[in-house]
Amino acid sequence: MIWLLGLLFVLFFLRVPIAFALGITSLVGLWLTDTDLVIIAQKTFSGIDSFTLVAIPLFVLAGEIMTVGGISKRLIDFASLLVGHWPAGLAMVAVLACTFFSAISGSAIADAAAIGGILIPAMVSQGYDRRFSATLVASASTIGPVIPPSIPFILFGVMASVSIGDLFLAGVAPGILMAAVLMIYVYYYGKKNNIRGRDKMASRKEIVAGFKDAFLALLLPVIIIGGFRSGMFTATESGVIAVIYALIIGSFVYKELNFKKLRKVLLDSALSSATILFVIANATLFTWLLTFHDIPDQLGALVSSISDQQWVILLLINIVLLIAGTFIDTISALTIFTPLFLPIALAAGIDPIHLGVIIVVNLTIGMITPPLGVCLFVTSSIAKVNLAQMVRPLLPQFLVLLVVLIIITYFPQVSLFLPHLFGG
Repeated sequence: MIWLLGLLFVLFFLRVPIAFALGITSLVGLWLTDTDLVIIAQKTFSGIDSFTLVAIPLFVLAGEIMTVGGISKRLIDFASLLVGHWPAGLAMVAVLACTFFSAISGSAIADAAAIGGILIPAMVSQGYDRRFSATLVASASTIGPVIPPSIPFILFGVMASVSIGDLFLAGVAPGILMAAVLMIYVYYYGKKNNIRGRDKMASRKEIVAGFKDAFLALLLPVIIIGGFRSGMFTATESGVIAVIYALIIGSFVYKELNFKKLRKVLLDSALSSATILFVIANATLFTWLLTFHDIPDQLGALVSSISDQQWVILLLINIVLLIAGTFIDTISALTIFTPLFLPIALAAGIDPIHLGVIIVVNLTIGMITPPLGVCLFVTSSIAKVNLAQMVRPLLPQFLVLLVVLIIITYFPQVSLFLPHLFGG
């Protein structure tokens, strides 16, 4: 039944939408094995019949509200006060602002659109290369799904039956590491090309004022993680709190969220959430079919026949995920590969929390890798450059993120330190 995976990838290459590719493959598999088709309704419904999954549309909505509620400008202003005077200061600001925004949106695409929409034109006007500006914001936006709150971590937690709170904590250090390494690269780029930052360092008074302005936005992830770890609320309840918090901040504090914007936000969030849940429903049916025919066990036996060394298994997982991320979106790839790799990882003694971080970081790197590269599409449209022209300036940024992935993969304490520290 390995041909099921082959059929699925053929449909991917034919550009059939992911959800439909999963559904068609499942239907063909069920029909050829003479399985009762009532299983279709049972499994697709059970796939989304989870109270925890309600957190996904809630966090999508909260992120959308924060995006249009005046948050991005305040975060950019605060980031500029902190690092704007460094070499390539505006590029530094782009990375730091994306990192701040990641802790609010949990979405790479939202990061790329919100931060890129403001900073890419500003960088170009200051003489930065359009291609560099677009690729840098796209690369920095990949931090979005790694730093909590993170929709991919919620989905992985449900599928792998592990603590979402621990996954959120596990994403903090890798996300900060991604930002730090990108900023080191930008510093080197600025020095090499003699790109100066702002002439004057911000005063302590200006930094304090900027922090006060951005404080309420930066407080959201602290509330969510703190509530998780203290047991005050579940993942779904934290989604409700995030939505209410975002509404209050956007409407009554920053006063930039009105009924017209809210109507668009609700519509966009509903469409995004429906797409995600439709993919999950079809992926659940496909996963059941794979399990029914022992494909995870067959794949595990195949990997074991290659090597039983943990470092080799991790290398193989990374290679598969990096390739898959180039043409499968994050949510779809997560639903396909989690049930395949989880038994292999557990058998090799790999912590499932560590595996979750590895999978998510791999797939977010895929968001800047052609041909899919959705974040590149967003920033290229803002910068008005051809996607093919972005490949060369993207390469060093991709390699930098690849170094981070290697560190995260082979030094598990980078991910596991905080969950263990807080008793996970």
